[in-house]
Amino acid sequence: MQITAEQVAKLRERTGAGMMDCKKALTENAGDFDKAIEYLRKKGIASASKKAGRTAKDGTVFSLIDTDQKAAVIVEVNCETDFVAKTENFQKFVTGIARHIAKANPENATALLTQKMDSGATVEEFVKEAIAALGENIMVRRFARYPMVAGKEVKSYIHMGGKVGVLAEVNLANASKATQEPFAGYIRDLCMHVAAASPLYLKPEEVPADVVTKEKEIALAQLQGQNKPADVLDKIASGKINKYYEETCLIRQKFVKDDKKTIESLTSEIGKAIGEPISIARFTRFVLGDGVEVAAEETQH
Repeated sequence: MQITAEQVAKLRERTGAGMMDCKKALTENAGDFDKAIEYLRKKGIASASKKAGRTAKDGTVFSLIDTDQKAAVIVEVNCETDFVAKTENFQKFVTGIARHIAKANPENATALLTQKMDSGATVEEFVKEAIAALGENIMVRRFARYPMVAGKEVKSYIHMGGKVGVLAEVNLANASKATQEPFAGYIRDLCMHVAAASPLYLKPEEVPADVVTKEKEIALAQLQGQNKPADVLDKIASGKINKYYEETCLIRQKFVKDDKKTIESLTSEIGKAIGEPISIARFTRFVLGDGVEVAAEETQH
């Protein structure tokens, strides 16, 4: 099949590989993007950290800590232009959606649309009203909802005016310490780290087995042609898997504010400082218009 310049440019953007390498990868794999990315990675041309993503859309990522409903919410709402995204009416609409999610605890985005709001209108009708008023297509794309319960502290963080949003939940038995330093600073820094470092999983045990198998397969493919015993190559490949964990698992990542510490060691350090153990329960990270990058399901309760 004929490979277009647009396809090559898109693959280059996603992988960071050169134009000719991208064209060859697409040609060898009949234009299949996922297979082309895997091909480049096996050749050692594309970085594992370069992930295929979706074309960015306008709108906002918004978070809300609702103490009345005892729930924390993060939601992504899309519109067509940045101009509309910044308007007061759009922001009010997004806030209304977030408050409804906190109160009604919908199971997923489909169930959300059928729920009735306090006004009596369904969420779907509320969305249609906003579309008519703002003159652009609007979509409630995804959300996560964390209940605020004893023994857990939740913090939210919005970066770049709604381009990136994070919810983080930390196990903390003594609630009185939640607003005190150093814990308050720790959970704030944790959210900022998640926003900056883009972890895909909380810990290595959560990485799906098929992902680990694929990463090892890619690592071994990169080592082909080296005149080394099989057991040595396997050991090197295992080292590459550990490197993958360090890049993608939150607790294994180096803290963005101090690369001499991992998030795991930082968490242990703060626990000792406040006199009780703490641990990260979960996190959600949304990037406006990007693929889902969360540590659990797209909608969480």
